[in-house]
Amino acid sequence: MHSPHAAPQRAGEPACALRGRYRSVRAHTLELAAPLSPEDQCIQSMPDASPAKWHLAHTTWFFETVLLERHVPGYRVFDRRLHYLFNSYYEALGPRHPRPQRGLLTRPSLQEVHAYRAHVDAAMESLLDGADAAALARVEPIVTLGLHHEQQHQELLLTDILHAFSCNPLLPAYRAPAAPALRLAVQAPALNWLGHAGGQVEIGHAGADFAFDNEGPRHAVLLQPFAIADRLVSCGEYAQFIADGGYRRPELWLSDGWAAVQAGGWRHPPYWLAPDDPRLAMHGLGGAGHVGGWHVFGLEGLRPMAPEAPVTQLSFYEAAAFAEWAGARLPTEAEWEAACGLDGFTQAAGHAWQWTRSAYDPYPGFRPMPGIAAEYNGKFMVGQLVLRGGSLATPPGHARPTYRNFFPPAARWQFSGLRLAKDRA
Repeated sequence: MHSPHAAPQRAGEPACALRGRYRSVRAHTLELAAPLSPEDQCIQSMPDASPAKWHLAHTTWFFETVLLERHVPGYRVFDRRLHYLFNSYYEALGPRHPRPQRGLLTRPSLQEVHAYRAHVDAAMESLLDGADAAALARVEPIVTLGLHHEQQHQELLLTDILHAFSCNPLLPAYRAPAAPALRLAVQAPALNWLGHAGGQVEIGHAGADFAFDNEGPRHAVLLQPFAIADRLVSCGEYAQFIADGGYRRPELWLSDGWAAVQAGGWRHPPYWLAPDDPRLAMHGLGGAGHVGGWHVFGLEGLRPMAPEAPVTQLSFYEAAAFAEWAGARLPTEAEWEAACGLDGFTQAAGHAWQWTRSAYDPYPGFRPMPGIAAEYNGKFMVGQLVLRGGSLATPPGHARPTYRNFFPPAARWQFSGLRLAKDRA
């Protein structure tokens, strides 16, 4: 037993490691926002997207509200009014500014938001520097959750600003291209089918590493024999679907999907530009000087469609229609997780989130995280579909085979694509 007058036990190296992770993740958010002007960071192009400035502030609000106010005696709140502005959906933490109106928040300024981040970062550094082993054990799970939460918003910052830039006729690039645009017709390698014998498998997270509550508990699932594609569907293959009248053939579509096609006038993925698109003429492009005449708008601006690249920005409805056209189907999330360890299974992460045919439901025995974080995932388990893998915008180290991303079936602004599956006799 410790003497009541003994110095508190310091956390030592674990505290240093946690502080290092905190600094790295927080700095990466600022790096992602750095190419954006103050005007860029205030815009909200649709209700489902948020301004970059809001992402910077909301991730800071999380650490202040969920951790510092509750675990640091005497902590001085930066500006309590910001709690109303930057709460996302936590009912337990009070009312909030309406989500569709986040783009109206020209104040606080970007400079003030950076000051808010600096204030919270200083308090977090002080907390982690002075934490003894017992204190570190209390706050480490919250810090870790906050860092993974911020990584989710790092990806959203990119997908949201890309949507905003896609609404600008100038089609500005978020970043300079990594390499010159090539006009060679490089097709994706032949698609191969990987067989799985089915049977009882276990899915879900297990172990001491971090995972969100919706990834567990680990449990058994019975699978029928199936086959799954070794890679994602490419842009070149999706262009063939378009050319074959894919968006004009109702027999390929789920009923809700066909209604979305008609209501939205969908004729191709949202960031694809056809040769006759007037925005191409503004940039001196168009015509048949590149593969199929298509251009695709992305983080590096407007580029000729790369036939070998995985197709992205697809809704679940489009993914399911393509699978029907291809004589296949989408995998369930259990099939995807069971197959991702197979030899030859490529593009599991780092390219596109992959739609599955699984509803976003709780696993057997699911229990949400305790406390305020109970609102993090569980209350969204209705009306959404699961995506697996990870995209080109997913921060390094954030994806894992058990990760369950989820979106409504009509969502098209994420880096979401598809991998085919089919039944085996």
